[in-house]
Amino acid sequence: MKLDFVLLIKAHLQSYPCPLQINSLWNLGFLLLITIILQIITGIILGLHYTSDLNSAYSSVFFFIREIYYGWCLRYLHSSGASFVFLFLFLHLGRAISYGSYFYNTNTWFSGILLFFILMATAFMGYVLPWGQMSFWGATVITNLFSPFPCIIEWVCGGHYVYNPTLKRFFLFHFILPFILCGFRSLHFFNLHFHSSNNPLRLNTNNKIPFFPFIFLKDFFGFILILCLYLLQTHFGISSFSHPDNALEVCGLLTPLHIVPEWYFLCQYAMLKAVPNKNAGFIILLTSIFTFFFFGEIRNLTTFTRLMDYNNGFSLSSFFLSLLSFLLFLIFWDVIPLLLLIHDSLDRFQIVIILFHKGLEMKREESCI
Repeated sequence: MKLDFVLLIKAHLQSYPCPLQINSLWNLGFLLLITIILQIITGIILGLHYTSDLNSAYSSVFFFIREIYYGWCLRYLHSSGASFVFLFLFLHLGRAISYGSYFYNTNTWFSGILLFFILMATAFMGYVLPWGQMSFWGATVITNLFSPFPCIIEWVCGGHYVYNPTLKRFFLFHFILPFILCGFRSLHFFNLHFHSSNNPLRLNTNNKIPFFPFIFLKDFFGFILILCLYLLQTHFGISSFSHPDNALEVCGLLTPLHIVPEWYFLCQYAMLKAVPNKNAGFIILLTSIFTFFFFGEIRNLTTFTRLMDYNNGFSLSSFFLSLLSFLLFLIFWDVIPLLLLIHDSLDRFQIVIILFHKGLEMKREESCI
């Protein structure tokens, strides 16, 4: 049994043959794996101190930050780590679309899209758990999308609105889904190593190199890069990923001026906002996500198969990339005014703080006189 395990590790981590032509973009999958593992480790520690109760959820988060030894570091590693997960996920997905991985490794593509769905669900439920203003109202908006379906809101929320049972259920699923994610991740690796990795030439090649030490050194360099990014973000706060309103405790009588999700959900948010009808917006949102499954079926279409064979797939990938770029342009055309509004409000807030400090300095000077 021990020998079989050693041979398995050697086959997949040492002597696993990789195409010679792959570049640094193929290391994004490993970087995504590292960020997910860090999320699971920090999430388990956070879950030991979190209380999924309506009256103590918000206070338990701040108790962990202020009273637990290095709790602030673990909390911000987890909250900032979600942004890193989706950053590497989008880059990994863009590389797969650009180089036609959906055509050559269809099973790997399908398992990867399932992982994408699970990550989106996990991130949304985790965003609700701190029980801040933006968490509560974001959960209210998303759960109300199920209003056309009878009894769905009552089953999800445990009532007619977001309340104590909703928080407990979201915490339960947020804790369980990452372990389900590990199972699908193993399936993703199995399908990947069964057919070997794709390469920039898009064709199967006999020019192979062992995983160790050539690819391993690139992955190790990426691991050091991730640790540096986590260190800079956690200790110096280079970019503010979370909305400031989410630092305020929930008040059901006070709606935020703009209910804005995290940056990695801005695409779906813009679709809901751009369509006046709520049900139509929800259908468009689901369609935009399930469209990725059709990429894996392109191999069964004769026209696209010939296109991939004749010109090595560049025209097909360019078609999909141009389509996605056009959709992103339409989305950010709608989101940019909102971002400008948020930027103006932050500038005004900074001006208020400066005036407040100047007032304090004037009072101190008067008291000294």
